[in-house]
Amino acid sequence: MIAILKREIKSYFLTPIGCIYMGFFLLAAGIFFFFSNLYAQSSRFAGFLGSILFIYLFAIPLLTMRLFSEEKRQRTDQLLLTSPVSIPAIVLGKFLAALSVYLMTLVVTVMYVAVIAIFGDLAVWETIGSYVGFIFLGASYIAVGVFISAGTENQLTAALITFFSLMMIWLIDPISQSLPSDLVSGIVSAAVLVAGLSVFIYLNTRNLYIMIGAVLAGALVITALYFIDQDIFLGFIGKFLGWFSLNKRYENFSQGILKLDSLVYYLSFSGLFLFLTVRLIEKRRWN
Repeated sequence: MIAILKREIKSYFLTPIGCIYMGFFLLAAGIFFFFSNLYAQSSRFAGFLGSILFIYLFAIPLLTMRLFSEEKRQRTDQLLLTSPVSIPAIVLGKFLAALSVYLMTLVVTVMYVAVIAIFGDLAVWETIGSYVGFIFLGASYIAVGVFISAGTENQLTAALITFFSLMMIWLIDPISQSLPSDLVSGIVSAAVLVAGLSVFIYLNTRNLYIMIGAVLAGALVITALYFIDQDIFLGFIGKFLGWFSLNKRYENFSQGILKLDSLVYYLSFSGLFLFLTVRLIEKRRWN
């Protein structure tokens, strides 16, 4: 894994990708820092970090698009997969390489913190919490990009799909707030969720009886909850989508609150997409 990590970090700076990523991020961050802190004479650094989150919609695809797509384009993927290194180690090495470049860029912004600390009143815990949240949020975004890169053979395609995927994650909060929150909509959305889960189970098991059992179990749960506490279905769609929100969990960190459940969620989210990447590569390897 260490060999893969070193190889990928070196490739970032032997090709224009690493410099383009770092230059784009730091240019955008510098502009935002000037207007949100220097020009506005504000010492709240956490607000600056929160305002540049959307930059990752464009920056992360640049960082991850070549990780596996370039291997397939150059026909070096088979050589890599037949090497003594295991597939999980390959995936983890590439992920850590992208995360390392991400952290290198983030470290540069510490200079902005120093400026505020010298000339203003820095909220230390908010700043520390924001950086911790930034690291884990960025790791989650990178894990999505790694998964998409493993499933495509073209860097541009990987970048575009990653961009739109992160855009959908970004839009979860505004979409969930605009959806209906009445009782009927909640029950219908719960039924649709059960139906979708049942279809997923059928596609993976090809067993009709298991699917029917899942439908009946889901219907029984919905019925029981309806008679026990109908408030569960009020705003059900928004609550369900909100549970998948990455950005919403960052709000706690920006306030200096280090919540263990949010850290576990980010780690689980990243781990899930890395696991899916390993499974995707293993499936293609044996086909």
